[in-house]
Amino acid sequence: MKRIIKQLSALSLILILILMSCGAKTPSADPIDSETNTAPRPNILMILCDDLGYADVGFNGSTDIPTPHLDSLAATGTVCASGYVAHPFCGPSRAGLLTGRYPHEFGSQFNLPVNSDDLGGEGITLNETFISKVLQGAGYHTGIVGKWHLGGVDQYHPNVRGFDDFYGFLGGGHRYFPEQYRPIYERQKAEGRKVIDDYLKPLEHNGQPVRETEYITDALSREAVRFISDEEQRGEDPFFLYLAYNAPHSPLEAKEEDLQLFAHIKDKKRRTYAAMVYAVDRGVGQIVDALESTGQLDNTLIVFFSDNGGKLKLGANNTPLREGKGSTCEGGYRVPMMMHWPGVVPAGRRYEYPVSALDFYPTFASLAGAKIPTGKKVDGKNIWPSFINGTSAREGEVIYAMRHRPGYSDIGVRRDELKALKLSKDTWRLYNVMTDPGETTDISEQYPDELREMVRSVEQWSETHTEPLWYNPPELEQDWTDYDMGTFPGAFDILKSDKK
Repeated sequence: MKRIIKQLSALSLILILILMSCGAKTPSADPIDSETNTAPRPNILMILCDDLGYADVGFNGSTDIPTPHLDSLAATGTVCASGYVAHPFCGPSRAGLLTGRYPHEFGSQFNLPVNSDDLGGEGITLNETFISKVLQGAGYHTGIVGKWHLGGVDQYHPNVRGFDDFYGFLGGGHRYFPEQYRPIYERQKAEGRKVIDDYLKPLEHNGQPVRETEYITDALSREAVRFISDEEQRGEDPFFLYLAYNAPHSPLEAKEEDLQLFAHIKDKKRRTYAAMVYAVDRGVGQIVDALESTGQLDNTLIVFFSDNGGKLKLGANNTPLREGKGSTCEGGYRVPMMMHWPGVVPAGRRYEYPVSALDFYPTFASLAGAKIPTGKKVDGKNIWPSFINGTSAREGEVIYAMRHRPGYSDIGVRRDELKALKLSKDTWRLYNVMTDPGETTDISEQYPDELREMVRSVEQWSETHTEPLWYNPPELEQDWTDYDMGTFPGAFDILKSDKK
């Protein structure tokens, strides 16, 4: 009974916050000032998987990978059926997530070069204020556990970008078994190699190397529990924890006992991938237990999603979506996503309207009573009032995806139930992705005006892009120049007649 009263109290308070927000004409990206906001501020736990397929969690229909802990959160929370990220692969997606902006607008269209800490020293521009910095400034105890991939040198280090605590690795990926990667690293270091693969380097805690002994997914779950349970460090402040698992990203490496649970899966890649996802789910269960045992679960917003779609050739399943990681088809950047907050986030609901990972920046800031710096541009919006009410937060507005390739750009544009898509040097096509998530039936002839409006919108958006600050692999720089990629050749030919 006490729990029910506590939940009702939290719900009442959040309804007050919603009503205060409704005075604006549209949900605003300008958050409530922390000095005037009196509503209780939630802990915020953002759990990100790496290359997780849309259909590889039970709450999205997985039949061969059990994810009971994630499914339990989803059943008592809300599943976002149309959750999108800012880019269809790792680095740019994460850059968009933490800045609240499309990465194309500040030169981060490509992954950072491999071993950038040793070779180039690149990182996400310091002109961009990360959401971690905003929450830290509002009195949150901030932490990141896991994969960074946003700059490996000191000036771009997580501890400089708003995170009080960092346990993990700076590069774009890592091997999973310390007993396997450590001997290779130590041998290469003894040989005097100046550049050693990021996937082999020791993990670190706040800039200091650590001698990890556990399977990496289990280690990251352990460190998340440590952060949540460390009352001495946190004090009375709420926390923001960004838990960035590298699973199930390659290399495909799983614990033997987990592999045994999936012995019935014939395909070796799928079997290993399934075991890796299962390890993530196990960790989520441990984290929820820690929140419960410390009395924090009822005041913690949990957001779970993937950085991009699953990689099909490495065992992922994005059914019913088309294609996967790297694509601007739905399977490339529409991801499994759900939110949970007892008594506040509606339980057992499936929210069908589009949500962008860019929205988390202004939404978290609003819930935290934090002030976004003056002049900070944010492409996402505070979706909270609409999300709670079950209405669209962006009716008539668009979500973009653009992936550059030699000589052309693949583009996706989502507006309400419609999705405009241009692949390779093919013509633009239009789909109703509410009824046709697999993008099988082109309806552009039925809705030519809508298609042109959406293409015109992305053309206008492209004018905000800047030249890339780096290229990965480096030879892409020559392609960028040779094909004059900054002018988006052929991308908007459908509009030429409009300009005559």
